[in-house]
Amino acid sequence: MAKAASALDYRELARRRLPHFLFEYIDGGSYAEVTLRRNVADLEAIALRQRVLTDVSTLDLTTTLFGREQRLPVALAPIGLAGMNARRGEVQAARAAEKAGIPFCLSTVSACPIDEVAQASTQPIWFQLYMIRDRGFMKDLLAQARAAGCSTLVFTVDMPVPGSRYRDYRSGLAGASGFAGSFRRTVQAMLRPAWAYDVGVRGRPHQLGNVAPVLGKNTGLEDFFAWMRNNFDPTVSWKDLEFIRDSWDGPLVIKGILDREDAIAAADLGADGIVVSNHGGRQLDGVPSTAQALPAIADAVRDRLTVLADSGVRSGLDVVRMLALGAHGVLLGRAWVYALAAAGEAGVTHMLQLVEAEMRVAMALTSCTRIDRITRDALVNLRA
Repeated sequence: MAKAASALDYRELARRRLPHFLFEYIDGGSYAEVTLRRNVADLEAIALRQRVLTDVSTLDLTTTLFGREQRLPVALAPIGLAGMNARRGEVQAARAAEKAGIPFCLSTVSACPIDEVAQASTQPIWFQLYMIRDRGFMKDLLAQARAAGCSTLVFTVDMPVPGSRYRDYRSGLAGASGFAGSFRRTVQAMLRPAWAYDVGVRGRPHQLGNVAPVLGKNTGLEDFFAWMRNNFDPTVSWKDLEFIRDSWDGPLVIKGILDREDAIAAADLGADGIVVSNHGGRQLDGVPSTAQALPAIADAVRDRLTVLADSGVRSGLDVVRMLALGAHGVLLGRAWVYALAAAGEAGVTHMLQLVEAEMRVAMALTSCTRIDRITRDALVNLRA
């Protein structure tokens, strides 16, 4: 396999290894993918302010998020179906995160269940939760997360209904039910024999580990999408945070904030953190990029809670840009799942090393020797 020189190189390696329907799922966005492209382009357009002739011989990339010190100001974001991209993929990613000294966040709709992933790591993992119609099932999931030692709950609020992702329909992942859909995906898998053996044969069971009890025998991909449509709760509102708080006594992070007023509401209701995010461009197309939305939100609530950001981050330079725009930390999404698909745990480990190396160069050449010194003063024309 070719060696990746950057985090984004893993995208092409993943495309070559994954069945078409899986690659399109992790790579695509909603509708015409305007926001997906905007996320990347807007970050790329932000110019770093190069400074010289300062002592940058010592760089400190450590930070503290929710009371825990970590080696880098990043975490691996929750990604649905990630475990289908490599054998027991979430387990491999959690081990890579632990080696890098950063948190791993497990999705509600992961392939591997909470217990399996938590037992693979000696450090606490984070758990991501959607608002589900069945509140009893939600309480059970939260109880499992507590029992497994999960330290932080990431509550996703920008998915009361699933977005429409055209690529999933074109690839046969969604909308192709029964034998026809299964046959189409099987043919695509057979065209990727390395993946078919590693994941298809050796990676069983193929199910959504956390929701398998309610899916029962209906474990096909078409059943997964039907379950999401039928069980995500479109009635969710701010008052539902009381239900979450009653069931969870650890740090609570609200993910999917894109508006200043919503960020203030989250702070007023006592959230410990927010994730400024448009779901990687996978929900409502045409909304602002995270980079565009972040500064105003950070100005409003940064002194009241922990501000995290995701969407469009493809390099260590992007991490520095997000920090300079006001984030305390950054969630990596596609970057880690591309690396996982291409080379498993070793790929995620290498990707994080690349991100760290890029951050060190960016920090040195902007004269930011510590994470807390990365402010808007490190950006051209965006100084506070």
